[in-house]
Amino acid sequence: MKFFAVLLIAALAIAAPPATAGKTGMDTARLARIPARMQQFVEAGTIAGVITLVQRHGEIAALNAVGYADIETKKLMTTETIVSIMSMTKPFVSVCIAMMAEEGKLAINDPVEKYLPEFKGQKGGSRAITLRDLLTHTSGLATQPPKEMGNFFQTMDRTLAEAVKVYATTALDFEPGAKWQYSNMGIDTLGRIVEVVSGKRFDRFLEERIFRPLGMSDSFIFPPPEKLARIAQVHNYKDGQLSKSKDLFYQGDPEVRRNTVFSAPSYGMYSTARDLARFYQMMLNGGEYQGVRLISKAAVETLTMVHTGEIRAGHMAGTGFGLAWEVTAEPMGTLSMMSIGSFGHGGAWGTHGWVDPKKDLVGVFLIQSSGGTDGAFAKSVFMTMAGAAVVD
Repeated sequence: MKFFAVLLIAALAIAAPPATAGKTGMDTARLARIPARMQQFVEAGTIAGVITLVQRHGEIAALNAVGYADIETKKLMTTETIVSIMSMTKPFVSVCIAMMAEEGKLAINDPVEKYLPEFKGQKGGSRAITLRDLLTHTSGLATQPPKEMGNFFQTMDRTLAEAVKVYATTALDFEPGAKWQYSNMGIDTLGRIVEVVSGKRFDRFLEERIFRPLGMSDSFIFPPPEKLARIAQVHNYKDGQLSKSKDLFYQGDPEVRRNTVFSAPSYGMYSTARDLARFYQMMLNGGEYQGVRLISKAAVETLTMVHTGEIRAGHMAGTGFGLAWEVTAEPMGTLSMMSIGSFGHGGAWGTHGWVDPKKDLVGVFLIQSSGGTDGAFAKSVFMTMAGAAVVD
């Protein structure tokens, strides 16, 4: 108990003070419960560490970190810890595509083969797949790369152009538009299209067109040496034990990225809670942040409306899919206190970020966990507690 008391004191010491919570129309007492509840998950030994951020009316109302970034070395998780956000990268790709569309360099209804001729005549469908099919995960492309690529998402030893050429040789799993199937290959293909139409490497496009304009100084695909010490490790919960991951298909360990060349549009980003809050606030503001406009209000509306219709889509109950954004579409999706029309995306290590336009709220939840169920439960708990703290 003494150990946990010390850990709790340390966690509270690195929690950002909720000084602005009052003017954000949020209950400070309810917000204060969030890190205490997250600490209970850490004490239970099922997750290593958690970062939570709640932002409302454009102001951070609560930013907290508890637990460890590395359970073996007892390195604490802090509000400035950098994490592998995995599939939270996907909405960034949608914004890149929207930028190119607004510049007249592509149309979202265009066939993929217009920009990537290797997709012409792809087997498995009666029509060519479109960029919209890829954005909505209804293209028929498989979820993961074909077996002949080996453990490619870990080795990352082919360029994006080389990988997508292999994707183009695979047969579709179903007729385009017939159903929803989450596809990393599809999002990677969109990233390659960004490269072709912009003339820039995907990771450089992100840096120049999104990270730098928004002031996202701790976001990247390939970790610079000076940032390595701030990156959290991925932890695995198995057979009642929590340990640093040693062998995962998608390695979160930044050392794995050394000497790799794949820019991984479907899962490649590292970021922080503060950086992600800037991106989500831009979306909440209708495409603009602190005087910098990335995309139009019309583009934000298009990206975040449900495009999947009656097709069962999404990872969470009561959601549909927009253009690479998961959208709360039905009452079932509001059980975590998110309003209809909220949109966001999660990542493989339990990370999640969302925007609730009705509440004028942004939430970010960052852990680095594989296995077990407490990570998903902790996320749901945080989302509920954040929404319940709104009082105006």
